[in-house]
Amino acid sequence: MSAGTFTPRPGAAPVSRMILAQAALETRMLLRNGEQLLLTVIIPALLLTLFSSVDIITVPIRADGAEKSVDFLAPGILALAVMSTAFTGQAIATGFDRRYGILKRLGASPLPRWALMAAKTLSVLVTEVLQIALLTVIAFALGWSPHGNPLAVAALVLLGTAAFSGLGLLMAGTLKAEATLAAANLVFLLLLVGGGVIVPLDKFPGAVQSVLGLLPISALSDGLREVLQHGAALPWTDLAVLAGWAVLGLGAAARTFRWE
Repeated sequence: MSAGTFTPRPGAAPVSRMILAQAALETRMLLRNGEQLLLTVIIPALLLTLFSSVDIITVPIRADGAEKSVDFLAPGILALAVMSTAFTGQAIATGFDRRYGILKRLGASPLPRWALMAAKTLSVLVTEVLQIALLTVIAFALGWSPHGNPLAVAALVLLGTAAFSGLGLLMAGTLKAEATLAAANLVFLLLLVGGGVIVPLDKFPGAVQSVLGLLPISALSDGLREVLQHGAALPWTDLAVLAGWAVLGLGAAARTFRWE
């Protein structure tokens, strides 16, 4: 037996392994949380089914019957699902992790701050894949006929996730848990109404449209709609808006995030 076979080798694991382990833990915790599942899965699915089946809001579709209301609504609901997971759900969960001292313990570990954010964002992406798969099945059952390049959809979803994740972590890392809970839910409701998800932006006054069009939820829902409903190529304007929010949100979160 060679010398030193059983000698301990203390030290941190590679950062990539720590990120994957933390992301797996975050994903399991999210999928076990009934309230989070209500927000991220059940509400978007109900909204898609309800507004596609009942003529409550007039949406811009072709009069010749070649399009249905679900063709307008499905991209917006997909954007809502991304926001509910990357922003609302993550902000609330992270805020209470900070309150209960979980983040303080993680702060004492070798896991860097940026790696924690990367793990949380990776966990969000895994959850979004499940969300999008479920909503896509429901939309197809309602008669959805999507178009466009899947790579353009992936680019929009990735940038949207980065933007909302940064904003959610910024909120959770600076506000108290109770304030984060109230603010995140309020923002969710406001953006649901004013972000072009269900109500078209052209229903708002012109000056308001210009402001609402710069919101990340508006850029994501409009970009997905351009690709999936109209078969457009990469919607560069919407991608630029999402990229700007991603840089601002993640940059501010990295600088201001508090572990306790």
